[in-house]
This record gives sequence, structure tokens and C-alpha cells, in this order.
Amino acid sequence: MSYPAFFDAVARITLYDPLAEFLGTAGSSRIEYGYLDAVKLAGHSCPTVAGAYLMTRRALGRLYPDSLAERGAIRVEFGAAQTDGVTGVIAAVTGLLTGAAGEGGFKGLAGRFSRRNLLAFAAADPAEIRFSRLDTGARVALAYHPEVVPAPPELQALMPKMLAGAASDAERMEFGRLWQMRVKRILIDHCGDPALLACRDDPA
Repeated sequence: MSYPAFFDAVARITLYDPLAEFLGTAGSSRIEYGYLDAVKLAGHSCPTVAGAYLMTRRALGRLYPDSLAERGAIRVEFGAAQTDGVTGVIAAVTGLLTGAAGEGGFKGLAGRFSRRNLLAFAAADPAEIRFSRLDTGARVALAYHPEVVPAPPELQALMPKMLAGAASDAERMEFGRLWQMRVKRILIDHCGDPALLACRDDPA
């Protein structure tokens, strides 16, 4: 699969997964994800997928400052309903990275390793997503504002042609380049910008 080179420059996420260790899936019990994994899950790269990846990475770093985050031991709550806007897309990416799943998730083995019912919707402030550790109860809330990194005017001008199927080959190439240029700015140039991604502790 060919993809923009900047995907490989995005900081990766490494987690400890006790279920993978138990079943012999990961010899070191560590699982590593990169932005490309999120893209493969979603089928595309966009500001929403980028934001979901950034929010999860930031939340895990805040919840586990001195150790690897434990996959399958994190609850994720969305303020919005699953069908609202891009909530479902964000939930899919956060679920991939944290192991959190809805009612159809893995039910566990003899009471251990369950990932079921770790995703919840319409549960908090609609503008925020909350990540919680199951062991300590520590929680963080995040709000993502992609409008802080606006699309270039040239991209907006090309959008009507793209949607109408009237763009030339050159225009389609340019649209894709400009689209991914914005995603790169979000993931790399602005990844530490508090205006783009606000993260705060959220005591129970």
C-alpha cells in the first residue's frame, strides 16, 4: 500500500495487552500502532481520523505517565450519540487503539480480559470524549477543534468539482495533495497545540 510519507513520521502508540500475552499473540506482550493502522481501519486519512488518533495518544500519555497503557483496561465515553456526526468514526479508531468495545465486544475468559461495554455514548459533555482507567478510576476529558487548522482556500475551491465528478486528473491529484497537507499539519505541525486538542484531568 502506497501512502503519504508523513504517516511514518507520526508518533506511534505502544501498549501492554494482557490478552495478547495470555494467548501468545505478542511475545513481548506489547502491541504497537501507528497512524497507518488507523487509516487502514477507517479506509481513509482525514482530520477526523487524525483527531481520533491524536486524542487517544494524548489521553493514554496522561493516564499512564510512568508506564505503558494497558489495552483493554480503558473505558471511553463520548458525549455525543454514536450516530451523531463523525462520532462513530472516532469511536472505531479509539476502540482499535484502546481495545474498548461496545456490547458486541469480546466477553472475556473466565471473567478476565473482557472488552465489552467499554464504549459508551451520550454520556458526557457533547463536546468532549472521556477516557478512564478501570484500575485507578483516573479520567481525562478531551475536546478536539480541527477548525484551528483550516483547509487551504484552493482545497475549498476544488471541492465542488470533486463532488460533482467533474474534476480533471490533475485537479484530483491536487485535491488529494492539499487534503493530506492539512492532515499533516494537524498530526505533526499542530500536534501539541492546546487550541487544537484540549486535554484536562476529569476527577470522578
